[in-house]
Amino acid sequence: MAVPIAVLDCDLLLYGRGHRTLDRFKLEDVTDEYLVSTYGFPRQFICYLVDLLGATLSRPTQRSRAISPETQILAALGFYTSGSFQTRMGDAIGISQASMSRCVANVTEALVERASQFIHFPKDEAAVQSLKDDFYGLAGMPGVLGVVDCTHVAIKAPNAEDLSYVNRKGLHSLNCLMVCDSRGVLLSAETHWPGSLPDCTVLEQAALTSQFETELHKDGWLLGDSSFLLRTWLMTPLHIPETPAEYRYNMAHSATHNVIERTFRTIRSRFRCLDGSKGTLQYSPEKSSHIILACCVLHNISLQHGLDVWSAPASGHMEQSEEEYEQMESVDSEACRVRQELLLTHFS
Repeated sequence: MAVPIAVLDCDLLLYGRGHRTLDRFKLEDVTDEYLVSTYGFPRQFICYLVDLLGATLSRPTQRSRAISPETQILAALGFYTSGSFQTRMGDAIGISQASMSRCVANVTEALVERASQFIHFPKDEAAVQSLKDDFYGLAGMPGVLGVVDCTHVAIKAPNAEDLSYVNRKGLHSLNCLMVCDSRGVLLSAETHWPGSLPDCTVLEQAALTSQFETELHKDGWLLGDSSFLLRTWLMTPLHIPETPAEYRYNMAHSATHNVIERTFRTIRSRFRCLDGSKGTLQYSPEKSSHIILACCVLHNISLQHGLDVWSAPASGHMEQSEEEYEQMESVDSEACRVRQELLLTHFS
């Protein structure tokens, strides 16, 4: 019996577990319930991803050319939605944990390449007006083009520039700046900022600021909380409201801005690799940033497919902004004038 066992072991070493079982898992052989419980998404969504990413994932590489796009996508979804490379998940689709890790890397990069296709502000006037109308319908706040906030995602301590990623809680993290619409669709996502940077600094240095100051709509604004400076294109709450109009403005601002907080909760519920329940992301800051952005792309695609943004229960430990709401006083007189005009015109 010793000889056959030795031959079998050599076969495993030569070809790997995945080589023998790559074709045994077929989407049509399992139920939607199984796909949702194991990989987080139904069959139609997974098939869409195969069509979208198939050509990219089929590019021949020395390591993973034998693994089908379908299998790579299932492996990546399994990691994004569970936060771990579980042996049983690799066994289900017939690949090793090492192969799962390579699949996650491949799918992540394919999604990041398409980020601008799925995460962007509307361009045409009708879509911009619809965006404003939808926000106005929430709490009567006019002119809103998006709600902006930061959220922290925990990562392992990097090998270099260690202190730049230590946030105010003493944890290593990335500070992610995001904007969403009234449905929770992400319009902007910058996921690479070191956790030591306060929200106001992130926004100051972000591409979003350049975009709004040089390109975007002069007749609208984003809504941000008190950790940001008031700008002509960014309305913040009044620090100490005194008049009825100021109270009404703050109430409408809070009710509208709450959309981004709900969106953060939904993203961490759907993508458990981000919520800290399985530990921090065990990757470099750059790779962790790409995983977060890939999850943002999948979040938007899921909304396109009618997967309700508010359907997932809130859970987990994904860090909200580390700001202790230092009251950021604006020195921009034009921004103060714009907010005062908004108060007088719509809340008095």
